[in-house]
Amino acid sequence: MATYVIVGAGLAGAKAAQTLREEGSDDEIILIGAETERPYERPPLSKEYLLGKKEREKIFVHGATWYADNNIDLRTGLRATGLDLDRHVVRLADGSRQPYHKLLIATGATPRRLPGPALYLRNVEDSEALKARIAEGGRVIVVGAGWIGLETAAAARKAGCDVTVVEPEPTPLYQPLGPELGEVFAALHRHHGVDLRLGTGAAEITETGVRLSSGERLTADLVVVGIGAAPEIGLAADAGLDVGSGILTDASLRTSHPDVYAAGDVAEAFHPLYGRRVRVEHWANALNSGPVAARAMLGQDVAYDRIPYFYTDQYDLGMEFSGDIQGYDEIVYRGSVPDREFVAYWLREGKVVAGMNVNVWDVVSEIQQLIRSGVTVDPKELATDR
Repeated sequence: MATYVIVGAGLAGAKAAQTLREEGSDDEIILIGAETERPYERPPLSKEYLLGKKEREKIFVHGATWYADNNIDLRTGLRATGLDLDRHVVRLADGSRQPYHKLLIATGATPRRLPGPALYLRNVEDSEALKARIAEGGRVIVVGAGWIGLETAAAARKAGCDVTVVEPEPTPLYQPLGPELGEVFAALHRHHGVDLRLGTGAAEITETGVRLSSGERLTADLVVVGIGAAPEIGLAADAGLDVGSGILTDASLRTSHPDVYAAGDVAEAFHPLYGRRVRVEHWANALNSGPVAARAMLGQDVAYDRIPYFYTDQYDLGMEFSGDIQGYDEIVYRGSVPDREFVAYWLREGKVVAGMNVNVWDVVSEIQQLIRSGVTVDPKELATDR
């Protein structure tokens, strides 16, 4: 009997374990997680759960008895501390050693931190602490205008807080969306009363607020930092696996060692469509890459070629994004940008490389088909409502 070990009991790890069973494996499956909770989904932590719209039990990937019912050995509150690739062994924080035949690393990412007193949003305890604090009202400063920062700002405004967002880039979401669509989110938050401080960073966080890089001091009852996350590659790097911005894998999510795989936030995987490695931190990547890694571990000929996809909900704006804007030279809009009901297409040399639908639904498949096709499009036709 083979032993499949999965290090990282998040969404990617849980879906990998599920897939191993669904594909007919009756081998030993061990799922090891550093958190004390069983695997759960992270998007609700900054969306429905933070807003009090989703019950705690609804955030979990599987029911409380699912792992035992499916003969999956779930070990929570246990951190992997090292790998012996030659001996096929995982060293654990309790001093034990777990042998494996095939290993999946799905250790996720951890928030980048700043010195000083602040809250962060990564796990369920963080979300609960933040929900309790914003319920008290008061003045909140959010450092970082990425997805987590903006969703936190929206939740704090809905709770009645005075909110200021500090961001060194010229617009929110400058890196993933570019300045044009970043302005859409800037307008959205200003419309809802958020004070955006753009082009300036947080030089110091204190008990009373934030000193900006411009020298200005802002007072606050609470500071929340959302400046991105760093993949947990230490386990792989210390063991000698090839790493870059994540754990380097081929299209089947196999690492530089033939019996070790990586999935989710931590994997920097070769993407057949783009012809290069990409690392994606969003929910859909964890949801879909875990099962691909599991099938590869079972010896199936598979490739992870999903179009990068993510979504957000802020105030009355719902959005889905597909693709990668890298190298874009034109943006085409269909619908009404001022009314925040439109589809945006990013083009490079006349071909669609990314698309975002804002308060327009059931068009993701169409957008992703355009991206995959690689066909040259007529921008005027693309902008025409159909």
